[in-house]
Amino acid sequence: MPRDTFEDITAVQQMISSCTGAILTSLLVTPFDVVKIRLQSQKVPLVKGKCFLYCNGLMDHLCTCLNGPTNNGYWYKRKVPGHYKGTVDAMMQISRHEGFRSLWSGLPPTLVMAVPATVVYFSCYEHFRNLFGYSAGLSSQNDWWKPIMAGASARTLAVFAISPLEMVRTKIQSEQLKYSQVLTAVQHTVKEGGMVKSLYRGFTPTLLRDVPFSALYWFGYEGMKSIVIKKSPSHNMTSAESFCCGAVSGGIAAVLTLPFDVIKTHRQISIGETRRRGSQEVTSTLRLIIQLYYREGAHALFAGLVPRVVKVAPACAIMISSYEYFKNFFKARNRELRENRMHSA
Repeated sequence: MPRDTFEDITAVQQMISSCTGAILTSLLVTPFDVVKIRLQSQKVPLVKGKCFLYCNGLMDHLCTCLNGPTNNGYWYKRKVPGHYKGTVDAMMQISRHEGFRSLWSGLPPTLVMAVPATVVYFSCYEHFRNLFGYSAGLSSQNDWWKPIMAGASARTLAVFAISPLEMVRTKIQSEQLKYSQVLTAVQHTVKEGGMVKSLYRGFTPTLLRDVPFSALYWFGYEGMKSIVIKKSPSHNMTSAESFCCGAVSGGIAAVLTLPFDVIKTHRQISIGETRRRGSQEVTSTLRLIIQLYYREGAHALFAGLVPRVVKVAPACAIMISSYEYFKNFFKARNRELRENRMHSA
């Protein structure tokens, strides 16, 4: 079976292939999250200082509720005549009263986080996959661990690289800082709490959710990919095949790792709650699990199952199908250019 090597495309082509999926996913899923937050805020109004999660199905973003038209979170508190009756009604009212573009409010901070995280993630996965000697498809029973380890290692590095950027972005939103004040604020925070604790807040619960998800996702995707390749070894996977494999593997991984996602959500939201109440924040992931279990029962650890799968499955499908499409496109283009140079020589 031919080796699917990372060296077949340049670093720039690898970046383009990676970030295209992140952009497409954000463009397609962001309107649904805007509507979700509007529907939630009309039932339980968000007050100043309280944190909420903005998620486009690909990345989670912690935002702080502030007052005034100049802050980053103003869009979700705009007054719209009437009452939202559901998703479709909310989309129609927002489009009618605020303009169609309002459905993509909050897209810039999503892209700022999603694009670099995706580039780091896919690049690292390709590197580790080739480092482990993995070929295009699970060619033998001894290959099953390679996509698991490659996915887990890539996600760990991606979370490690992006966490400081997430902290800086959250600080800008929560304290309405100008960009010139960010460095001073970060230095002060690090001096008070230490570099590791300050720059990597929520690092452990993020790893507990994302690393198992990544390991399960790539194991499932590569396994289904090997089945497709065995049926027709002479051709690459089509975009439709990549889309379906990505959706199925992403949906299964989302279900299995949902308890970790619930804990991460509680940990992030508690930042704003403790800031408002002046109480002490629970920082232990294990204590959060125990508290949630005894307070609300085991079913609480699987709260939001349907919304998570509905978001994550298509996001994974779009990401991997666009990534595979552009990667194969650049490989074919580079191969054609090499052949032309050989013939002209």
